[in-house]
Amino acid sequence: MSTSPVFKNFINGEWVDSSSGKTFENRNPANKSELVGTFQDSTEKDVEAAVAAAREGFKKWRLVPAPKRAEVIYEMGRILVERKEQYAREMTREMGKVIKETRGDVQEAIDTCYYGAGEGRRLFGQTTPSELPNKFQMCVRQPIGVCALITPWNFPMAIPSWKIIPALICGDAAVIKPATDTPLSTYNIVKAAQDAGLPPGVLNLVTGSGSRVGTPLLRSKEVRLVSFTGSSEVGRKLAIACAEDFKKLSLEMGGKNAIIVMDDADIDLAVDGAIWGGFGTTGQRCTATSRIIAHKSIVGEFTKRYAARARSLKVGNGLDASVDVGPLVNQSQLETVSSYVDIGLKEGAKLVSGGHRLDSGDHANGYFYAPTIFGEVQPGMRIAQEEIFGPVVSILTAENLEHAIELANGTVYGLSSSIYTHDINNAFVAMRDIDAGITYVNSPTIGAEVHLPFGGTKQTGNGHREGGMTVLDIFSEWKSIYVDYSGRLQKAQIDNN
Repeated sequence: MSTSPVFKNFINGEWVDSSSGKTFENRNPANKSELVGTFQDSTEKDVEAAVAAAREGFKKWRLVPAPKRAEVIYEMGRILVERKEQYAREMTREMGKVIKETRGDVQEAIDTCYYGAGEGRRLFGQTTPSELPNKFQMCVRQPIGVCALITPWNFPMAIPSWKIIPALICGDAAVIKPATDTPLSTYNIVKAAQDAGLPPGVLNLVTGSGSRVGTPLLRSKEVRLVSFTGSSEVGRKLAIACAEDFKKLSLEMGGKNAIIVMDDADIDLAVDGAIWGGFGTTGQRCTATSRIIAHKSIVGEFTKRYAARARSLKVGNGLDASVDVGPLVNQSQLETVSSYVDIGLKEGAKLVSGGHRLDSGDHANGYFYAPTIFGEVQPGMRIAQEEIFGPVVSILTAENLEHAIELANGTVYGLSSSIYTHDINNAFVAMRDIDAGITYVNSPTIGAEVHLPFGGTKQTGNGHREGGMTVLDIFSEWKSIYVDYSGRLQKAQIDNN
């Protein structure tokens, strides 16, 4: 009889069992009877061991020259290239999204490795002229110390890479806690780091629940920085907890992203974007297109074409290359989506397509839901305001560009946005006036690349940006350095007057 593999924690360069001796199961959301593997159900004791290992690992890693740190990260990228197909298929099995998307998830981690490795020969600071003679001054980046990385299940390798790679290149050490729905993909990237030659203690993996792993990790006095991607509700709690110890905190949270479709737009192109943005990853992206704001003169035609495309999407096991939409990640997410569809109906929105669970035939043993579209949605409805995180899209009607932008800005979130138009003036007005961290023109709200900042405004984040060079500001501190070689006491702001 075959047995599923047992995956261990990674602490101080060793794969070890949890101190609890307990494990939890990781099952395929497309087929609940398929056990992907069992993982360590860790406790505070395991967190303490991982943090202690990171503290010791940091002492040596911070002194490794950044270009040498970059060589390890580059090797991580090379290893991920070799294992891309294996890791993508394992990700589909544990998370559910279709294989072409999980290949993209691994590729994003590869891109992040290669981009981050390049920063190892930059990590630029500044020099500036002094106001005093015979004085030199500059600023440099300094590592922070032990970082706690708490990651979600929807991009279980890409998002960990957004945090792991900049932490390592800056000279920090880290403890990562992945989501309990997708620990295998994070295990795989940590394994790549080990195989690339990362020294013991610099990166540690502890699996388990938020209460038994996340909370003690957050409260550890040795942790100097917390980087979290997840819900705004949890992020608010983290902000309060980190404030007590003045921990540095980076939050990337929810979104209620809109595509504006103007009356001059290429409707078929906009439908393509709305299909990909709304139902890619089964709508389980913080950047998912959950709202369409269509101009009143084309909303009817757009809705007709959009619904027809949505009904043609094939829902099923993501390992089948012909499938367009995979399952939701778990039973809880399935129930959340179902409850919001009920809310939309009670609020008076018009159900245009979908609106039901798929639970027979090939769908009988998974968490499948039909791609769902609501029309005639009013801006105050809950389905137009709250993040659903599933394959549910609301269509709202705009009178003109100004009204469309007002609707787009009319939520507590500000992550991603989009406008479809052939009018360059409208495009630039939207780029200027939409209150969001990301704006696309003639492209959906998903598709960020690793070399630009990623993050949002309002309740989407707390001002930090992952991706690009800006992520270095999360994982490093600035130090200003002054060197006076005049041989006498000089007083800035005083002696130069």
